[in-house]
Amino acid sequence: MKKILKIVALAFVTAFIAVQFYRPDYTNPPIVQAETIEATTQIPENVAQILTRSCSDCHTNQTVYPWYSDISPFSWLLVGHIEEGRGELNLSVWNTYKAQKKRRKLGEICEQVVSGEMPHNQYLWLHRDAQLSAEDKQILCDWTDAERAKIVEP
Repeated sequence: MKKILKIVALAFVTAFIAVQFYRPDYTNPPIVQAETIEATTQIPENVAQILTRSCSDCHTNQTVYPWYSDISPFSWLLVGHIEEGRGELNLSVWNTYKAQKKRRKLGEICEQVVSGEMPHNQYLWLHRDAQLSAEDKQILCDWTDAERAKIVEP
């Protein structure tokens, strides 16, 4: 039995070392300033701080990759979450969205922070400062409501 456990442990360690050589691409896509949300949307300083602290890593092209992004298989999970987050909402390409999509996404921001869906629980495990207080959620919802009202659909 001990021999089997040693073989399994050795196989696990070997596999763990081997997967370290397969790294995902950590390159952030380029940012075109005219496409960013900041280019056309008023973002008060308190809202900008919340977005930077709790949203930017997954919902912009300005991801700051943490230390654990160098460890596979965690790196694969992390890159998958970032790709999914950018696919749902990317504030770095905000001005490529049509007015209807912008209105919908602003509404979803409020819905998802109030429901606790965002920030993602797995993100909060290691990013405690990204946790949103009730006041943070209210600030975001007030801002998204105000911005939604400004968007005129063609």
